[in-house]
Amino acid sequence: MCVVCGCESGAGPEPTHTDDEAPGASHVALTSANGDLHYGTGVARLSVPGMSEARAIRMEADVLDENRRHANRNRAHFASHGVTALNLVSSPGSGKTTLLCASIEALKMRRPRLAVAVIEGDQQTSVDAERIRATGAPAIQVNTGRGCHLDAQMVGEAFAHLDLHAAAHHVRHAGAMLFIENVGNLVCPALWDLGEAAKVVVLSVTEGDDKPLKYPDMFAAATLMVINKIDLLPYVSFDVTRCIEYARQVNPTIDVIRVSATRGDGMDDWLNWLLPPRADEHLRPRKQSFQRRTGLQQVM
Repeated sequence: MCVVCGCESGAGPEPTHTDDEAPGASHVALTSANGDLHYGTGVARLSVPGMSEARAIRMEADVLDENRRHANRNRAHFASHGVTALNLVSSPGSGKTTLLCASIEALKMRRPRLAVAVIEGDQQTSVDAERIRATGAPAIQVNTGRGCHLDAQMVGEAFAHLDLHAAAHHVRHAGAMLFIENVGNLVCPALWDLGEAAKVVVLSVTEGDDKPLKYPDMFAAATLMVINKIDLLPYVSFDVTRCIEYARQVNPTIDVIRVSATRGDGMDDWLNWLLPPRADEHLRPRKQSFQRRTGLQQVM
């Protein structure tokens, strides 16, 4: 994972080694009968040239512990401001930004007093943030440079620049939704807690129905899988039932919604997941499930 590969600092692992961390100590693969190589089978579940598994585990623990401290501060900060934060993760091109633009417009109709803002994560450019701002919603672009994910400190600093942060009294009483659009990557963002209420993994039908098995950590970490671009199902080889089965092999409790952000299919289901209607008692079990898994209440 990128915790130890150097994407955070722009540098690779340090070249020094202790006696039990000889160069190449963890760079060993299991070889199957047909010659396939498996590097993620050790206790560290990764391999870095010149680094032992013990050292990789220590580095990952140190970095993620520091991130967790920032994430817990974010979580408390969001709660004090009445903000529900969702971390949208996916591979590039899944349609996250298009889904967000459609969601913002739909939320204006469904819940006009709800404050909505977006933190946009990319390596470069502010193209997606500009698309969000065109809807009238505030957005802060976070460019990570060589980094392949957002971390909790980045999100905390971005939140401080949003109007949601300044308008604490209004937001607390009217409710607020913060969407965090992570860098397109189905691997590294699975590890990083940003202080969000839940991770939402967006999978487009153009990517293939086997992605939950190929990238199990991401789907295991997600509360919801949004299968996007279902309007393209007649033109691609994508088995929705099989994809859901694969996702529930790695995460038996994951919720699933099918949408077309461009055509509008499934948007009511998506909004109901975000904002269960106050008077609809039949939705309470799903809301309680959300609270049980995330520890936070949804905006009402």
